[in-house]
Amino acid sequence: MSNPPSKTESRAPKASGPAEERPYALVAELTYRCPLRCPYCSNPTDFVEHPDRLSAADWVRVLGEAEELGVMQVNLSGGEPLLRDDLGAIVQGAAAANLYINLITSGVPLDRARLAELRQAGLSSVQVSIQDASAEASDRIAGRVSFQEKIDAARWVKELGLPLTLNVVLHRENLGRVAEVVALAEQLGADRLELANTQYLGFALPNRTALLPARDQIERARRVAHDAKERLAGRMEILFVLPDYYSDFPKACMSGWGRRYIVVSPDGLALPCHLAHTLPDVGRESVLERSLEDIWNGPVFSAFRGEQWMAEPCRSCERRTIDFGGCRCQAFHLTGVAAATDPACSLSPHHGLIEQARAEAAADRSLVPLRYRGTSRRGIG
Repeated sequence: MSNPPSKTESRAPKASGPAEERPYALVAELTYRCPLRCPYCSNPTDFVEHPDRLSAADWVRVLGEAEELGVMQVNLSGGEPLLRDDLGAIVQGAAAANLYINLITSGVPLDRARLAELRQAGLSSVQVSIQDASAEASDRIAGRVSFQEKIDAARWVKELGLPLTLNVVLHRENLGRVAEVVALAEQLGADRLELANTQYLGFALPNRTALLPARDQIERARRVAHDAKERLAGRMEILFVLPDYYSDFPKACMSGWGRRYIVVSPDGLALPCHLAHTLPDVGRESVLERSLEDIWNGPVFSAFRGEQWMAEPCRSCERRTIDFGGCRCQAFHLTGVAAATDPACSLSPHHGLIEQARAEAAADRSLVPLRYRGTSRRGIG
């Protein structure tokens, strides 16, 4: 995610309530449709049940409500947001709300003229996903020929004077080519390179056996990334995100449930994270029915906010206000209990599930087939 300029950071949040519960960014999932079929896609596996119900006018209203809450940045995401013909109107609405606007895209389908129009409408920065350093490897993971389109998109971003982030999701098939990925990012003049190891939710969870790397793969890749970060300091920001499966303690998912982020899905659900609607007993609230402020202060965002919901070992752990018990969705999809300590935590009574997955990853999984993201009822995955 790109950082907003200083003039945006200086704005005081307008939300009421404790300072630690004021939203900073809104993730606008404009559509779950996508021309790619990545097997680690973070979209829900039932994405076809969440069609595009919000019009451009609905999105503009939601963005205005987000600004009133104190949100400073909007990430236009998907699926593939470029599949929205009204994307320009949505960007204009975000600009009118004085938001920093980051487009998260595969770069497909895009041409230079359209990108220039989006820049004119108020676009602030662009994040382009690339699956690997070569066309053959990248296209295989993407599920279609797309590598050159991505390279073209990245070059247009720089030509038009916009900050460029390259995002490369790492897994066992590409971890050995981090040096080549860094070289590609240098060639494209990227301002930021995100080397984000796969998080095993969404489509990545059923593909975990095929995608989860062994520890030595991660350690070698991390050393390469560290050396590149030092060499390119001041020219390119490099972020290497460890997978939860190889950390002693989990990350604070979305900076903690209901603390900093709001995700709005294509059908209008306002959520604390991308897969919160898959959790039982959390409820669903739509921006088509209630204001964003009411939802932010309502039961969905309060369900796992703070510490009161925690059981042991989280309740008495000194890290409870650092990682907030980890990821609620990961806890549920691995243990069946959303309030459980994230099994990625070494203190979790369910940590054996992670240890077993790591042991399996150490074996040769080269013949395990990938389950690609399916196609939607409109013929686009």
